[in-house]
Amino acid sequence: MSLYDEFLAGSVVALSKIISHIENRSDGYQEVLSRLYRRSGATYRVGITGPPGAGKSSLVNRLAGLFADDNHRVAIICVDPSSPFTGGALLGDRLRMQDVPMDKGVFIRSMGSRGSTGGLAAATSNVIVALDAFGFDTIIVETVGVGQMEIDIIDACDTVVVTLVPESGDAIQALKAGLMEIADIFAVNKADRAGAEQMVYDLQSALEMKPIQADWQPPIVATEAINNQKIDELYRQIRNHQRYLESSGHLTRKRSEQLKKKVEQVILKSVQNDIERTVLTEAVLGDIVARIMEGREDPYSAGKALYQRFKFGS
Repeated sequence: MSLYDEFLAGSVVALSKIISHIENRSDGYQEVLSRLYRRSGATYRVGITGPPGAGKSSLVNRLAGLFADDNHRVAIICVDPSSPFTGGALLGDRLRMQDVPMDKGVFIRSMGSRGSTGGLAAATSNVIVALDAFGFDTIIVETVGVGQMEIDIIDACDTVVVTLVPESGDAIQALKAGLMEIADIFAVNKADRAGAEQMVYDLQSALEMKPIQADWQPPIVATEAINNQKIDELYRQIRNHQRYLESSGHLTRKRSEQLKKKVEQVILKSVQNDIERTVLTEAVLGDIVARIMEGREDPYSAGKALYQRFKFGS
């Protein structure tokens, strides 16, 4: 059997190999994605984001168990900081995921961020396609937790849970980070700590000041993932949001917008690769930099001239 046939037959080993193939952008990976995409579209995608130390992994552990209890096939993608030497996930040994109910068939994949600044690895959306095609009912994506740049999650997931903790500061920090705009649900985790009630109040006040743009008002759930408190309520709100998106037609519109961005990314990446391959060679760049440093050229004119060379193939 070919690797693809093994994948279709439900081999987790084949799934893992195909994911590695996609992550590494190995020869032919786009052809593989094209075949897989035609089998995808049924999986619901939940994003868990927020600052480092917010307890995202503990929340994911608990939520995965609840989805599995509802007879969902669950996959988890953990986007971790990358090793500066190998590019792989520093926490790929899944130290944070020891409580995931593996006996219920939950699949876990760690991915290095590989320099991505938006909270997700560049290949995450492609890996989601593979997991979707494999037949998982729910995919939970945990972002790297790099702080204020967690925006990519809205282009990969249907429901976004923003996780905050009392010691991360007041709700104004969430406003500054743009997290208020991407949150479908707020989880104030480690709610047994001082300041949790104040943070919930601040978030509620901030939400009330926002203009209402849809029928869904993001709920705020005070959770204690370690103590398994209010996780069932968070799970209930996630399922409520899923039903809201499906019944209102917002899910179809949201995925349509995501696909537009995906097509744009594919085109831009192809153009970038062509430019790097044909005109941005080391010799050409070295010559241009030398002329700029000697005062015979400037970066703007040089960049425009290089683009014209690429555009007209001269």
